[in-house]
Amino acid sequence: MENWDEVRTAYQVARLGTVSGAAEVLGVHHATVIRHIDALEKRLGSKLFQRHARGYTATEAGRDLLSVAQTTEEQFAHLSSRIKGQGETVSGELVVTSIAGISNLLTPVMVGFQDKFPDVRVRFLTDMRVFRLDYGEAHVAIRAGMGPEEPDNVVQPLTHINMALYAARSYADRFGLPGSEAEFDGHRFVCTDAELTRAPFHRWLRSKVQPDQIVYAASEPAALEDAVRLGAGIGFMAVYRAAQDPQMIEILPPRADWASPLRIVTHVDLHRTRKVQAFLTHLKEAVKDWKFCG
Repeated sequence: MENWDEVRTAYQVARLGTVSGAAEVLGVHHATVIRHIDALEKRLGSKLFQRHARGYTATEAGRDLLSVAQTTEEQFAHLSSRIKGQGETVSGELVVTSIAGISNLLTPVMVGFQDKFPDVRVRFLTDMRVFRLDYGEAHVAIRAGMGPEEPDNVVQPLTHINMALYAARSYADRFGLPGSEAEFDGHRFVCTDAELTRAPFHRWLRSKVQPDQIVYAASEPAALEDAVRLGAGIGFMAVYRAAQDPQMIEILPPRADWASPLRIVTHVDLHRTRKVQAFLTHLKEAVKDWKFCG
């Protein structure tokens, strides 16, 4: 509202009854108060106050203005209180975004966080696109790799997801298993569809096999894992996930250069808020119990 300063001035004059009292509350010169009143009355085309020796008394129009201004002032006060409270209490909405494929790790963490802080409402977002923290799309992001970040983002290491090469028993029954990298010829493989992938294990695999050996390619990590489980070919899986399936056979054990680093990213404006700090503390503590990560 372009005239809010004038309305607010009139509200204080109507509430206190004097120009000097309104000037003191607003921290302005009494001449500014008079100028605001005169300008507002001119704009509205109506007298808001009766001037007399004891001060100012609101007219009927002034009382109407007082009612509207008082409601607006109270709403602003409540809004200010809520905004300040969002940074001081662990409540309200918490938006977490992560790479796809680790929801079974993160969901128990977030549910456990809600057990501690039941006033928190969680939104968990995964997508192929990167959510913009500087646009307020999320409070916390869990991202893979060591890629560049915006200068206003705070980046912290979280853990590594160890990766190994696997085949399903159904694949082994049909095609046998390679004993080493030297025996990859003649075998079928599952790999990402992105030739310029940032995943180090997929880059390694593409460098070791011929393009026509990649018989199943996909962009979605869950689709690649499903293909390996169903025996389409040999492919990479997170060690902790393969360990849960007795049908998975390890072809090559995890290597340090295949590990997928996870990092926590927050925006500097929200990083120090109590809600975000509480979640980060809870997340880092939970990671200590993640198996097959390091």
